[in-house]
Amino acid sequence: MIGADAIVKCLEAENVEYVFGYPGVAICPFYNSILESDIRTILIRTEQNAAHAASGLARTSGKVGVCAVTSGPGATNLITGIATAFADSIPLVCITGQVNSELLGSDVFQEADITGAVESFVKYSYLLKDAADIPRIFKEAFHLASTGRKGPVLIDVPIDIQNAPVGKFKYPDEVNMRTYKPTVKGNMAQIKKVVKELARAKRPLICAGGGVLLSQAEEALRSFSEKYRIPVVSTMMGIGAMPTEHPMYYGMVGNNGKAFANRAMNESDLLLMVGARVADRAVNQPDLITENKILVHIDVDPAEIGKNVGPAIPLVGDARHIFEDMETEDFSCAHEEWIRVLNTYRDTMQPIRRPDPAYVDPAAFITMLSREMAEDAIYVADVGQNQIWSCGYHIVKKGRFLTTGGMGTMGYSIPAAMGAKLANKDRQVVAVCGDGSFQMSMMELATMRQFDVPVKIIVLKNNYLGMVREFQHYNYKDNYSVVDLSGSPDLEKLSAAFGIRFMRQETMEGASETIKAFLEKDESVLLECVINPMDLVR
Repeated sequence: MIGADAIVKCLEAENVEYVFGYPGVAICPFYNSILESDIRTILIRTEQNAAHAASGLARTSGKVGVCAVTSGPGATNLITGIATAFADSIPLVCITGQVNSELLGSDVFQEADITGAVESFVKYSYLLKDAADIPRIFKEAFHLASTGRKGPVLIDVPIDIQNAPVGKFKYPDEVNMRTYKPTVKGNMAQIKKVVKELARAKRPLICAGGGVLLSQAEEALRSFSEKYRIPVVSTMMGIGAMPTEHPMYYGMVGNNGKAFANRAMNESDLLLMVGARVADRAVNQPDLITENKILVHIDVDPAEIGKNVGPAIPLVGDARHIFEDMETEDFSCAHEEWIRVLNTYRDTMQPIRRPDPAYVDPAAFITMLSREMAEDAIYVADVGQNQIWSCGYHIVKKGRFLTTGGMGTMGYSIPAAMGAKLANKDRQVVAVCGDGSFQMSMMELATMRQFDVPVKIIVLKNNYLGMVREFQHYNYKDNYSVVDLSGSPDLEKLSAAFGIRFMRQETMEGASETIKAFLEKDESVLLECVINPMDLVR
């Protein structure tokens, strides 16, 4: 057995079903060995999307996503996908080929110091120096990626290590890393403090972040909210922690969130921030969430607590365990008046749009789409105006809402939707993007076709980089610079070139029938929706 064979054995021991990647000479031993395995390899058309596809799989399956690329440009192309996964706390194991060990540091062909390059946005990285270490390192990598605050781990494997004999292969049964002991159970003394404050609060509020979904705490959160009648808002990454139309859910907070959600957070007297970083997009004025209120910050990563704002009660631990432990405490709440106030805000502070009837109204269209989508459907939003409309108007029922909130990487939706579909073959998966973000990943239509991945794609077409154009509208008095997408491809001809069914919607007339036809069969469809180039998300 050589090192490449051992890597494949490690992936099999971790029950990996798919590896997304792009081969090259420095990773060829691995891709040769994987031919003897039942693990399916998916040839992505550009390396960044290998990480995005692995992310989509990880977020919808609860497993660690895996990608593998070659050295040099293959590894550096992967960096944006790794950074995206790190910002959103997505568990990935990223394997990169590397030049011969003896040539490291010689600036030879396709050499790049990838472990050094990704140092600031991986949980950990390894440069393999001995083939005998492969089982231990891969066991550690999967453990690191999937525990504590989840995230990507990179393993750089020189080609000579892939070809080196391993000897007897034994995959470890457990991991024992002296310096890595993540806290899962919350401190009961701190939990009792939180419960005591909840019992006396008049206007409590839970703000759910992406950590609620990553810890699979949705059911625990809903149970806790319903039992104690505590309202919930969410960050962008926390969308889906509560069903959109749940009576105790009051929408997304932040710069592009609901006005009534932000008002609820400002007026609360006890705020539980759960699995959220308290970063600028959700809370652009940190003082507001400590003023005249008690802030409880719950997070599995102790480094996040107090980083942007100091909580009155810090509580380190996994969200699901903490909600379950809090439910075992005996306390009661009385704040029906607060709920009535929030219901009034929700009823009277809905945003008012004045759509142009000559175009598709993206907000209304996304809501209509949501109503027709299957209850457990997976909706993947890209970045830009389409993301904000999706956050504001998509209705999560029993499915998932995916987007990239931490890094905001354009081109995320199509590869992430592919990964989600491969992990959930029986579920409806829809990717929604703008014409700018679509052109950053449209090469993956070939991957969808080659591997029969029936993802449905909606392109909200306005011939602009809409979010930047909107920023320039407000801040540069309509002095638009480098945002015109003239020269974009004819999407009907492009769809035909890839053998994908094409549909176009130009106004809201007949939109319901179009949506039904779009969703009708489990097949790839590209639906172009023509929207007003001057439409605004605000």
